Amino acid sequence: MLKINMFSTADKVKGQGVGSAYVELVKMLRSHFNGQFKITINDYGHRADISHYHTINPSFYMSTFLPGRGKKIGYVHFLPETLEGSLKIPQPFRGLFYKYVIAFYKRMDHIVVVNPTFIPKLVAYGIDEQKITYIPNFVDPKSFYPVDSDQKQALRKQYGYSSDAFMVLGSGQIQTRKGVLDFIKLAQDNPDVQFVWTGGFSFGKMTAGYAELERVVQNPPANLSFPGIVPRDKIVDYYNMADLFLLPSYNELFPMSVLEAFSTHTPVMLRNLTLYESIIDGYYVPTSNESDMNDQLHRLIIDHDALLDLQQRSKKAAQRYSEDHLAQTWYDFYTKQAKDKRYVSKK
Repeated sequence: MLKINMFSTADKVKGQGVGSAYVELVKMLRSHFNGQFKITINDYGHRADISHYHTINPSFYMSTFLPGRGKKIGYVHFLPETLEGSLKIPQPFRGLFYKYVIAFYKRMDHIVVVNPTFIPKLVAYGIDEQKITYIPNFVDPKSFYPVDSDQKQALRKQYGYSSDAFMVLGSGQIQTRKGVLDFIKLAQDNPDVQFVWTGGFSFGKMTAGYAELERVVQNPPANLSFPGIVPRDKIVDYYNMADLFLLPSYNELFPMSVLEAFSTHTPVMLRNLTLYESIIDGYYVPTSNESDMNDQLHRLIIDHDALLDLQQRSKKAAQRYSEDHLAQTWYDFYTKQAKDKRYVSKK
């Protein structure tokens, strides 16, 4: 039996995609490969065939120098440049932190990225391309599933939303990078449309744009709702209440919220980022800015057939990034890495 030790504190900060991805992976491995893999969490005391590092805690970095770590796998959910617009870190601490991030990744025997566009960027930082593998995120269809129109109306009644209004859902940490200001502007320009943003200030006042965003969260327009950080067993209700999922982010990797929307067959509209082109192109409505989002929103409200077509595209995307499909990918990856001793560090 292959022993895999997961190192992570991703689930301690609520409302962030890294935590969701970590939870989904561990749950999937225990469900599909209970007889083949023995999964432990943050176990410093026992030997493992593979140590999989999901977060970059200093204590985890130090653990890589301990014996018995096996193959050290690093999960790359962000690079220094992707943190810009997310957190306010003053100099010189920002520069030191960014150097530490890369040092952590270089300490790994192998790297897993959730988006292939990160591979050349990691190579530019001096990491061997042969030591990088792309494996996309996924969600559990038992947790994120579509409901029929009657259930949708019942959910809206339960949560206090209009049964008639067109509803647009956004989700993620409330921060400038996520494009929340554009989401707010759309709500202001479309008073007859219900806008809902699930998520909160996971990192408090360190969040970029905190003061400006906090003012709107505390006093939003009548058609804009901020329910806060919603538990994972309840967030599925919000996807199913929505007519459209909109993520106006300026910078992303492989957002779990988009996969969750796909899994509930909710139509998706996104700011058209280059990194989406290689992973989900054709499954969403691409937009360039807030004005374009506004135009596309009006089109989808009027054109019911276009909205239904977008719903079908979400359904196809859900099949492509299903748990069952990615389970075999992870099984093959772990077993191959455990056997391949070429890149194991000596210390």
